[in-house]
Parts: sequence; structure tokens; C-alpha cells
Amino acid sequence: MKDSPKKWANKQVISLNSEFSGEDVGLMIGSLLKRFRNKIIFSTSLGAEDQVLTSLIAGKDASVPIITLDTGRLFPEAYELIESTEKRYGIRIEILFPDADKVKQMVNEKGINLFYQSVENRKLCCRIRKKEPLAKRLKGYDVWITGLRRGQSATREENHLADYDPIHDMIKINPLIDWTTEQIWDFIRKHKIPYNTLHNRGFPSIGCQPCTRAILPGEDIRAGRWWWETGKKECGIHER
Repeated sequence: MKDSPKKWANKQVISLNSEFSGEDVGLMIGSLLKRFRNKIIFSTSLGAEDQVLTSLIAGKDASVPIITLDTGRLFPEAYELIESTEKRYGIRIEILFPDADKVKQMVNEKGINLFYQSVENRKLCCRIRKKEPLAKRLKGYDVWITGLRRGQSATREENHLADYDPIHDMIKINPLIDWTTEQIWDFIRKHKIPYNTLHNRGFPSIGCQPCTRAILPGEDIRAGRWWWETGKKECGIHER
């Protein structure tokens, strides 16, 4: 009997974690792109980690879909980075947009900056502007590459190189899961990879403009995201 999609994915996760543990990231990505050809997709948040992965993926196979979300509330520097990245690697980054009618209804009912009013409102905004368009685009793929690292936040410490994503029913590959911040920036400098200039101004993690600030000395690298909230702070894209 043929395995169910979930059972197949769980078997693949176990195998991938065993096979690629300690493997060179460039070799790993090359192998994954060949193995899951036409069934693998990469979503970039345009962060430093994702810029490293964009350079590696584009260098191996420029036909692999590279997607990003335009929530309508991004920093101008994000758009500049999209353009410079496309020119550098000769690729086109596919930009996903939220459903305009849903955004219109949400804003007209709750206000333009509804996310400051409550956690519920903020999660609603993230769902409409981020989660829904991403989920729609991921359909039909078996493997999703992301730039998650354990060192990014406490909520990501339990992630592995390969994980099963039950929400999207697919395998999630995190090639840089064990990389340090120093490794990321050493790679960017060595290979002259384009990056968001806000990183030079105290923004280690960059999301939507009204929901991101520079961090203060000694603060956690995720402290500038939804800084007015306490507790677990994620947009929900990488829920486990």
C-alpha cells in the first residue's frame, strides 16, 4: 500500500536529517534541488539568512521558485533589496500579495493600524497579509526551504534541519538551522551578497515597517518585532 502524504513526509524528514547532518550547505541545496525537482519552493523574508539561501539556490538552479510577501506595509529598503537581488543573480523573485478585498474590509472595520490595539488584531493582520497568500502559493509543493535558525529566537530552538509542517502538510527544510549570526555575515561579506541596509542601523530582524524597530544594546535580536507585545511573538507562518 502506498504511504499517505503525511507518512511519506515523516519518513523523508527522518532520512533527510540523517543524510544531511553536518553536510556543506551548498552541496546539500544542490542535492535537494535535484531530488525534489519541480516540487521544491523557497520563501524569502529578505532577511540576511534568506539572502544567503537566495545566492545558493540561484547559483544552483535559477528555475526554482523564489517567493516573497509584499504585505503593503514594507520598508522602502525591502523593495530596493528585491531589485538589487534580482539584478545580481539574474532572477525574478515572485511577489505574493494579500487579497485586496480582505485587507480593505479589515482596515475599514478595525483601522489602518489595528495591530497596535490587541494581539488578536495583530494576528488577524498577519493572517490576511502573510499566512493566507503564502499558504495558497505553497499548495502543490512537497518541500519548502526556509531561512530559519535556532539562534533567531527561543521559539525556534526546537526546529531541525528537516521538519514536517502539519499546517501546510509538507516538508520544511531549514539549511541554515545551526548557523550562527557570525557565520551568516561572514558568508555575506565573503560573497558580496546584497542585504537590507537596515541591518546596518540596528535592525537584525525586519518585518513590516509599523511592526519593526531597531533594537537597543543588549536586547534580543527579535526584540524589535511587535515590541509592544509580551510573550511569544511570531506571525504564525512558522507555527509548529
